[in-house]
Amino acid sequence: MGIQNFPVALQPIIQQGFLEREFQQALRSRLGYRAVADREDIAVGIGETLTKTRAGLKPSVTTPLSPALNTNFDNGLTTSSWGVEQYTLTLNFYAATADLNMVTSRVGIASQFLQNAYTNGEQAARSLDELARNALFNAYFGGNTRVSATLGAAGPTLQVDDVRGFQNAFVNGAQSAVSSSNPLSVTVGSGVYTLIGTTADATSTSTTPNGISGTLTFSTNVTVLQGTIYNSVVAATASSILRPAGRGNTSLIQATDTLAMGNLLDAVATLRKNAVPEIDGVYNCYLDPVSARQLFADPDFKTLFTGATSSNVVFHDGMVNDFLGLRFIPTTEAFVQPHPTIAGLYVRRPIICGQGALIEGDFAGIGADDVAPADSIVTIVDSVAMVTREPIDRLQQIIAQSWYWIGGFCAPSDTTTTPLTIPTATNAAFKRAVMVEHAG
Repeated sequence: MGIQNFPVALQPIIQQGFLEREFQQALRSRLGYRAVADREDIAVGIGETLTKTRAGLKPSVTTPLSPALNTNFDNGLTTSSWGVEQYTLTLNFYAATADLNMVTSRVGIASQFLQNAYTNGEQAARSLDELARNALFNAYFGGNTRVSATLGAAGPTLQVDDVRGFQNAFVNGAQSAVSSSNPLSVTVGSGVYTLIGTTADATSTSTTPNGISGTLTFSTNVTVLQGTIYNSVVAATASSILRPAGRGNTSLIQATDTLAMGNLLDAVATLRKNAVPEIDGVYNCYLDPVSARQLFADPDFKTLFTGATSSNVVFHDGMVNDFLGLRFIPTTEAFVQPHPTIAGLYVRRPIICGQGALIEGDFAGIGADDVAPADSIVTIVDSVAMVTREPIDRLQQIIAQSWYWIGGFCAPSDTTTTPLTIPTATNAAFKRAVMVEHAG
């Protein structure tokens, strides 16, 4: 009932403009990248960095053993061995806190204690999801960049937008710095050169998310024609990045290069060529709402569902599940960047992942009883410690509500998977995810 319906004489005694005694929650980011990570516990007492070794396979044998050579102790056989590769998990410490005066908080409109706990939990979940996203994309941006400044004359050094994927090359399964004794084959424009050195800029000017601008040094001079700004620079071991119309790099994407069903089918085909295991029968596709909207407008997609009724789950839910070999997972944490050369246009990046694309290491000592004070309340939620510390101020009023996580993420490589062991395999060092770049 509106206050205006009360007698005028009674209206002054009725409280007006009171606050609702409950906090309204802010909008939350839609998370998902952490879910693709395989979880591993990192034992206590082994240091802060853990190196794991993955065994490779031996090439197939398709030539019969010659009877004439089947003699002596070795029966005509030559010994061979399988290769190995290693990846490293580094533990880091992440934490945040908030103080609360339990006495003065009682004059508030609602429980600030509960609101602090909720906000801390959301912050922790979003922080870990972004750490997972960054580790995943750092690997799968690798080896794909473009010339950032045209050469004045032919020369061995070239400025590029992002040196990730050019700093190291794999030697016996371990990453070693690129050098004259550890070179890397790189295609610049349409020419192939041998990379012998990489230098990161002191202050990065890269336009790629988390990118590191720098200089590449080759064993021979790069021509001005190849070293022209916006030309593609691709390492022989570059991760797979697909773009509409076969664009060579991000700067070449046009406004008409929107996401199509064919791009996603190509990504699935690439993962299957590398024999990447599925996740519960399909691959996970992380994409933002604009990418999803473009998919629904794709002519091939609409043709596939011509005649579908309004009750069809694809159109009823506005998102596809377990479709075309993909599980679509919407997220608002996807990397979106302004187009490097076209004002007002954005570049979006769905990423399709198979099992093992990301590894999460959780420190087993989180929340150990012999570390936390006896009066503290420590609760482990999804490997994150939520800590409430008792008042230790003089008036015994101020408590601390905190969270912390000790762990790390890494994207393991698959360099031992080659056409010798899997004939359809690509040469990418990281094979378990495929990124799609498009305009939007």
